[in-house]
Parts: sequence; structure tokens; C-alpha cells
Amino acid sequence: MSDSKGPKVSRRELLKAAALTGVGLGLPGLARSAGAAPASPAAAAPEAGGESVMGMKFTPMETVRLGIIGVGGRGTSLLHEFVDVEGVKVNAVCDLEAAKTENARGICTKAKLAAPEAYTKGDHDFENLVKRDDLDVVLIATPWDWHVPMALAALGSGKHVLVEVPAASTIDDCWALVNASEKARRHCIMTENCCYGESELTVLNMVKAGALGEVKHGEAAYIHDLRDLLFKDEGEGLWRRVPHQKRNGNLYPTHGLGPVAQYMGIHRGDRFEYLVSMSSPELGLTKWREARVAKDSPKWKETYTQGDMNTSLIKTAKGRTIVLQHDVCSPRPYDRINLVSGTKGCFRDYPPRVYFDGQAGGEKWAPLKQHKERYEHALWKQLGKRAKKGGHGGMDYVMAWRLVECMRKGLAPDTDVYDAAAWCAPAPLSEQSVAQGSAPMAFPDFTRGRWKEERA
Repeated sequence: MSDSKGPKVSRRELLKAAALTGVGLGLPGLARSAGAAPASPAAAAPEAGGESVMGMKFTPMETVRLGIIGVGGRGTSLLHEFVDVEGVKVNAVCDLEAAKTENARGICTKAKLAAPEAYTKGDHDFENLVKRDDLDVVLIATPWDWHVPMALAALGSGKHVLVEVPAASTIDDCWALVNASEKARRHCIMTENCCYGESELTVLNMVKAGALGEVKHGEAAYIHDLRDLLFKDEGEGLWRRVPHQKRNGNLYPTHGLGPVAQYMGIHRGDRFEYLVSMSSPELGLTKWREARVAKDSPKWKETYTQGDMNTSLIKTAKGRTIVLQHDVCSPRPYDRINLVSGTKGCFRDYPPRVYFDGQAGGEKWAPLKQHKERYEHALWKQLGKRAKKGGHGGMDYVMAWRLVECMRKGLAPDTDVYDAAAWCAPAPLSEQSVAQGSAPMAFPDFTRGRWKEERA
């Protein structure tokens, strides 16, 4: 289990190794013993870290005082969203590169906010940032393997945490976040922006209104051609190719799974029970390298183990089923599938469309927009025009605005650490299932039984 001090290997060494050699890094969540039979994670639940934070409200705060660790591409994008929300003050930013923190400071001053203090003194300078007494919440937007140690450090210093996806990559680390959140009595929220998309929130309203009937099946995915990005010598290309050399499963489940979990009321009367998984052969990265990478490049020393398409099946406690897929190495249009099927009808995204039992015109899809007026979510009614200026079609701004609203008004957040853990768990569970010939893998009950409670 990761500790609050984080990995001992430096981030600069991590990025260098990922870019130049692709050799094993010995970091939590990367090493796998492929032949070992996994113990049931459900049976290995650790002792509770403290009282449950399910439904716990924020203490109301007039101003949300924010610190950000990681102001590269994603961190900078989120900074733009938060400085545009009333009641936010950014007091500190951290990154290995001083140029990035200076850019972040400039974004703040342009938004007529005071320039935040910059932390750039080495791999663990974030530990100094989280100790500040003028921060309420810490946002983490760094490479995946630093999410957990940074979140634990922030929680241990009494801060709420907003952590980018995926929040964790191992079951042990999922439990570590749950226990740390409970012990600190602070929220640890995964910033899953896809839960705040216009279509996703419209459909969530439809489900809650019973328009689709009783929900029985969902489909979710992250299908995104990232081959060019994965081979770049900068940004995510420096580290995001490494998991493809060490793992074989669904590496990035939350974008597709989060919205479907909300449609199904996961941890609000239902929960994920078990998963089976299989992967196709690895071909995409190898063929991309053959066609585009110089033969003297160190990238030719790499061996890719991640199958191009991973398909997992999830069964819930209520008997519902979910198809979950991951493919970032194939020439396919972007698709999160985003399907929910009920006894009265079905929604399917890309493009967003619905079908209702017995509707006029026979078995044909109808555009979701035909039902916008009736089911449009209050957040999009209020923020729609302003949100459209934000990232990812506006969902980033809606997410930032809603998080700040919950903190300022003293509301419980829309999702919590239990959701973050359950939505991330398919990554390690799918790896174990693939390694064991698609054997079923039990989900831990991160809520310790409280998933049965109905709540908003």
C-alpha cells in the first residue's frame, strides 16, 4: 500500500525511463505476477479507517481556497475552469517545471486573482504545498502513479482532495484512499468530468423520472485513438506508454463507467459485485512503431503486453449487467458508448439518441435533443451558454462549478471516495481476470455495507 511520502523514484527518473527504455519501474500498481492466483479482494477488506464519509456535507466556506499539484496540460485546463467560478482563490501551484507554474500564476492574475505561490523544488515539494494552512482543497493532475501518494499526503494534512482519473490503479490503493478519507473526515473526489456532460445529465434525469423504465443493462467504454500521443517525446508520451508494457486489462475505466454507474444508482441501492474480462492481441502499438518510429529509437527496446481491446463484463448485486471496453490503440472514432437500457426504452450515445417502447415510426432511434426541454438538467439550464466555453464540450466547467457550489453551500458532493474506488477497481480486477483466463473477480465492498442505502 502506498504511503503518504510517495514513490522513492523521482518523477524525472520516471519520465526518463518511460521515454527511453520502457523497463520496469518498480512502482506500485505497475508490477504484476501474471501467473499468481489472486486472493478474493472482497475477503481482504482492511479494518475501517474511521467513520464513513458517505453523505458527509462540506463545512460551508465563503471562499474555496485551492492548491493545484501538476499544472501541465490537464492541470492548466482545469485551472482555467476554476478561476472562472465565483468564490475560488488559488493560493498555491506545484510542478517540476517552473515555466508551468509561472504560466499558472499568469492565468490567475489575468482572472484578477492574486498570483499563487509556486512550488518547484523537486519531486516531493508537493508535501510542502499540502501543509499550508490557507488551503481547503488540493487538486491533483499529475501522472497516474503519483495520484495516490499525493492524495494521501493532502488528506493527511487535513485537506479535501480532487484527484484526476484514474484516482488509483490497485485495490490496495483504492482502500488506502477510502481509509484516509474516513480517518481525515475529508472528501476525496475523483474529478470524473464525463458525469457532467450535457447528454449524461439529461439521461440521468430521464432515468430518475422513470422514462426508461427499470434499468437492467448498460454499456460503457473508452475508445480513443491515442497512438500518436503515446509515442510523443513530451507530455503524456513520456509516461503513458509504460502501463502498456506492464499491464493487460482495462487501464482507464472511469470515463465510460462513471455515468453508467450513476444511471444504475451504484452505492445508492446497488453495487458492482463481480467482473470477468478478456483482451484481444496487442497489435496497434507494435504496428504504429514499425511504420513511424526510427529504427535507432530506444522505443524499439519496448515490449507491449496490453491487448488493444479489453472487454469486461460486470454483474451488479441487483443482477444488472454492464459491458465495459477499453481501446486506445486502434483507428476508430472516439466513443464512450454510454448506453443504458430499461424496460421502457434505451439511450445510446455517439450520437445521442433514444428509443421508447411502442413509439411512433417503428424501431428507429430518435435524437435525444427532442427530449431536452423536458429532461434538461438544472445545471445545464443554468450554466449552458457559459459552460460551452469550457473544455470537453462544457462538462469541465459544469464539474468545476458544481464542486465549488457544494463546498460553498455546505452540501454533500455528487460522488465520493467510495465511487472513486469502485469506478477505478475494474482496472486491477480486469488484469487479474485476464491473467486467470477470464476468471470472475469479486469487487470489494468499499462502502462496508452502506451501498444499500437509498440517497440522492
